[in-house]
Amino acid sequence: MNRNTLVGRALLPALMVLMAATMLGVSPAARADVFTPEHLARLRYISEATVSPDGKTVAYTLVVPRNPMAEDDGSAWRELHVTDLSGRSRPFVTGKVRVSAIEWTPDGKLISYLAERNEDTVKNFYVIPADGGESRKIYGGDAGIKEYSWAPDSRRVAVVAKDCLPDAICELRKKGFDQEVYEEDWRHNKVWLYDISTPEVAAQALDLPGTAGSISWSPDGKRLAMTIVATPLIDDWYMYRDVAVVDIASQKVEHTFDMPGKLGGLSWSPDGARLAIIAGADINDPSAGELLVADIKGKTLKPVIADFDGHVRDVAWLDNKTILYRASEHVWATAGKVDINSLEREVLLGPGQPILERMRLSRDGQTVAFVASTPKHDSEAFVWKVGKGKPVRLTDSNPWLNDIQLAEQEVIEFTARDGLKLEGILIRPLNQEAGRTCPLILSVHGGPESNHVNGWLTWYSAPGQIAAARGFAVFYPNYRGSTGRGVEFSKMGQADYAGGEFNDLVDAVEHLVSTGLVDRERVGVTGRSYGGYATAWASTALSEHFAAGVMGVGVSDLISKFGTTDIPREMYLVHARRWPWDHWQWYAERSPIYHAQKHRTPLLILVGEDDTRVHPSQSMEMYRYLKTLDNAPVRLVFYQDEGHGTGKAAARYDANLRMLRWLEHYLTGPGNEPPPYQLDYSGLKTDAGTE
Repeated sequence: MNRNTLVGRALLPALMVLMAATMLGVSPAARADVFTPEHLARLRYISEATVSPDGKTVAYTLVVPRNPMAEDDGSAWRELHVTDLSGRSRPFVTGKVRVSAIEWTPDGKLISYLAERNEDTVKNFYVIPADGGESRKIYGGDAGIKEYSWAPDSRRVAVVAKDCLPDAICELRKKGFDQEVYEEDWRHNKVWLYDISTPEVAAQALDLPGTAGSISWSPDGKRLAMTIVATPLIDDWYMYRDVAVVDIASQKVEHTFDMPGKLGGLSWSPDGARLAIIAGADINDPSAGELLVADIKGKTLKPVIADFDGHVRDVAWLDNKTILYRASEHVWATAGKVDINSLEREVLLGPGQPILERMRLSRDGQTVAFVASTPKHDSEAFVWKVGKGKPVRLTDSNPWLNDIQLAEQEVIEFTARDGLKLEGILIRPLNQEAGRTCPLILSVHGGPESNHVNGWLTWYSAPGQIAAARGFAVFYPNYRGSTGRGVEFSKMGQADYAGGEFNDLVDAVEHLVSTGLVDRERVGVTGRSYGGYATAWASTALSEHFAAGVMGVGVSDLISKFGTTDIPREMYLVHARRWPWDHWQWYAERSPIYHAQKHRTPLLILVGEDDTRVHPSQSMEMYRYLKTLDNAPVRLVFYQDEGHGTGKAAARYDANLRMLRWLEHYLTGPGNEPPPYQLDYSGLKTDAGTE
């Protein structure tokens, strides 16, 4: 007999009262004092925080979700606010805006940002006085600005924007000649120099041998450091960027550093003699996480942190020989400093801190602004006096969270079948009854060059506190191939698609079953991208272990995935390590559709119609194979105008409701036939507000 039938019959008497609510996507646990999808839909958070040059003030962007029942649908608004170090905050640019890339001018007089305002159709460059006032646009165009950097004189600014289309081509496009010549009719990202003190003088483009990005002025204002690559194609951008130093006076590239692999951020030393660069250890390193130092008069790249069981994510110079860094270590975020000469390293903020992100150091090297989260709240602005005490929280974007019951969250260690020690984050069921087992949802991260950390873990695609409020345990495993544990660990899944990495998921489940927490017969799995691949594999090749799955933008056929993705070389270099034409059978056997006949796990598939990373045809293939075999229920949902990530409010709310309802239906509900495809969105209409 089908496992879902057995579960449904055993629970049916207790569930009859609940079925109507569950069918509509409404949980009986959706009380005002527990976390619900409606709370998630209104959750605000901080996306950027940057400290003023004197270290006394922090500018930040507040993300304000839309309520599509009360306003036009779309992605969240992003407002600019400024706070002092005591947490007294003032709004600067608010309302229906999307502010990003906030910076202080070096003299501290202005705050700059990118936004589409008024009649803009692309991101343009704005400034607002640091003491408040009206914003003014100082640079714009029809191509949109990607990045920018202020010169030390606070007058000159370098912006990265696509090269403008010739007028003749624009006229032809108006007449309908708007065809796309795939991967050939791209435009370079150029660097344009502009002086805000002479607005009548047009911006000047640097003549560069490729596409630029990640620009940074030298402390003396005479050079620009930037990443550069032959084309703007995403695969090249991922894998083949180098670092160039350009002399402003001659507009010539002085030095080019051939980078060993992927690239992260870069930072000038105060004397302008060196660059700190975050990079991959080699071309096969899945993630940029090594800290290198380059002398701009030479071409050597010197590693300064050896045998690091983590990944460096941000860097800034405290003085000419000392680098401050932020890192991901296992399930934690840490910060420390390293002497580039002696290579001595000191950890300043160890495990147990808020999960620190987006580190920004003041010009005097004394104060750091972070964006950080904890298990009790999403990302907020924090400030820290370097080496003194702990980071201090400045913002409280969701004061109503204080009245919400949140389930307990803890770090769990377990051992894989081959003896490898692994970690993950467990959110226990809210008000868990002692001695009773509960259903489990495994939430698998993408990448796989990513990792779960012990901060806020509830999003539209990750059930977290919402599922815990409904009686589920939720586990976030860091399987082999995850980041946060050094280069060697992050390579463990290479040339072994769906092998040890996904066996780790089963081993995580077995560990939680062995503790007496989890009912082995009521285990679900969900994830997006590579986590969607894991879900597809768990629902076919490993179907006997999982009673329900929700696959988001996932991989089903590695052969066709290679032929439809925009990152085929990245796929080869840091994942497969084999070309499909040399290993057709291996690619086929590591594809979920190859195991479609084993499918017994009811599967919900969610996908954006415009996904270029994992083409929506991957989801269509999975659906068609499983639907035709008809061994277990399957449902496919497309989201219009969405890509590899879901950005608009309505789609996010819908995806969250569908995920929860599907998992409830098959793990604690009647099972068998799928729930109706319609959803009830009235929770947004009656939600307490957006304040």
